[in-house]
Amino acid sequence: MRAWFFDMDGTLFDSMPHHALSWERTMAANGLVFSIEDCYRNEGRTGSDVISTAIRQQLHREATEEEKSRIYAEKAAMFRQMGGAEPIKGVKEVLQYLKDKGDEIWIVTGSGQQSLFDTLESHFPGIFARERMITAYDVTRGKPDPEPYLAAWRKSGFKKKDCRVVENAPLGIRAGKAAGLFTIGINTGPLPDADLQNEGADIVLPDMRTLLDRLQKNDN
Repeated sequence: MRAWFFDMDGTLFDSMPHHALSWERTMAANGLVFSIEDCYRNEGRTGSDVISTAIRQQLHREATEEEKSRIYAEKAAMFRQMGGAEPIKGVKEVLQYLKDKGDEIWIVTGSGQQSLFDTLESHFPGIFARERMITAYDVTRGKPDPEPYLAAWRKSGFKKKDCRVVENAPLGIRAGKAAGLFTIGINTGPLPDADLQNEGADIVLPDMRTLLDRLQKNDN
């Protein structure tokens, strides 16, 4: 058996385009510059960290707790207005294959977006359980810090050699590797493969169907 630690946005759900646009518009409404590309490059950080960093770098001061809470609430509301996100193509087949093998499947995400959590059972029935999730609510330091993946590894009870991280984001890959785990990059976004490779991904694949092919060949 193995434990598989899946990121959520951009790995399970094709939600990053909506995240990027809602971050860009919300930041602009609050006098901050945060491009769509910035969103992809910062993917994996908690919302609080994203807001704190932007205010520190652009306004040269620390963000207040009120600002972090308010801006993130505005962003979350805009994200919800954009409608639901569909699963990444091929991910259902990957998850079902792993479940049928008897492997454990986890979510390790910097997201606190309740609207996505609420859709997990409808899109992936019987795959996920709350006790196998590490979210923004469970850690003090988000990706690229290794804490989220270390928390999942410790909670799983597996040896590190029997754990696999599946990520689409450079910072998520950095977190997985810093935790000492084998990390697979699935490039579902607009960034070049080099951005994932440079963070230390053990392999970089173009999509979930390629991952499924690899899994099936390795098991045969």
